[in-house]
Amino acid sequence: MFDVVALGELLIDFTPIPLSFDGKLQFQQNPGGAPANVLAALTKLGGKSAFIGMVGQDQFGLFLKDVLVQNNINVTGLKVSPRAHTTLAFVHLDSSGDRSFSFYRNPGADMLLGSQDVDYEILAKAKIFHFGSLSMTDEPVRSATLAAVQFAREKKLIISYDPNFRPALWPSTKEAITHMKVGLTYADIVKISDEELKMITGKDDIVEGASTLYQAGNKIVLVTLGAEGCYYQYPGGQGRLLSYPVKPVDTTGAGDAFLGAFLYQLGDRSLAEISSLPQKQFEDLIDFANAAGGLTTTKAGAIPALPSLKDINDLRRGMQFYQ
Repeated sequence: MFDVVALGELLIDFTPIPLSFDGKLQFQQNPGGAPANVLAALTKLGGKSAFIGMVGQDQFGLFLKDVLVQNNINVTGLKVSPRAHTTLAFVHLDSSGDRSFSFYRNPGADMLLGSQDVDYEILAKAKIFHFGSLSMTDEPVRSATLAAVQFAREKKLIISYDPNFRPALWPSTKEAITHMKVGLTYADIVKISDEELKMITGKDDIVEGASTLYQAGNKIVLVTLGAEGCYYQYPGGQGRLLSYPVKPVDTTGAGDAFLGAFLYQLGDRSLAEISSLPQKQFEDLIDFANAAGGLTTTKAGAIPALPSLKDINDLRRGMQFYQ
């Protein structure tokens, strides 16, 4: 069995590093892709996971497969395409570590995953199925994603969803919202940024926006607020927990680390059991996830920056050695 099986993009993040001796900008090759980041966060904490997706038959693809293996992520469902190269993303950071992206994906191998490529045997062994909106930008991967999530629903898996918005990957914001909303119709757990929440719901107020998703059927709504922490709604209540004070270097993967750490803590609980947790216990799950997300910002890259269980527990006890 797997705690989480995820489907989606697996790509290279080229992250900026200090200028070279002659002042030229340099980029460091790091593994990336939100669904893979979520799995890596979970497995680093001790969970079991598997990835479904596609990379190119190139050195980048081989590198990414090796990274998944090194991070104890099952790669039976990872396909290799000879028809397209592995997707590349160049990360641009501002003075506070917040990032923007430039993508080389025309097409990228991750876009070519078809319904026939999905390993349903792997998916059937999952407790939780996780997916994001970036695997719905194009066909055939859009149909593959929907086939997988429909299968997961039939098997009564808990469904986790990240409506991850990257404007450069969509023909228009209107089309992005349309497909991101489709993903929401399947999700039990939604992890969404405040900007994405406003875009999808049209609500400027975070509480109203989260309530819109909750009332539409999403059982657990987690709104990540960056340095301001997380706002949540679930059947046991609603509230907001502040993040831990850290000095950010690179925010890439912080939200994925948050979600991976949250999913890790669910263990063998059913959705009904999670939904009925007392609010104090539920907030402990959020606090743990906040610590994981915060620590991830203190190093460059996504997967290379993911914290261990000891790192998280030390931070929560006040040992802020990462600052």
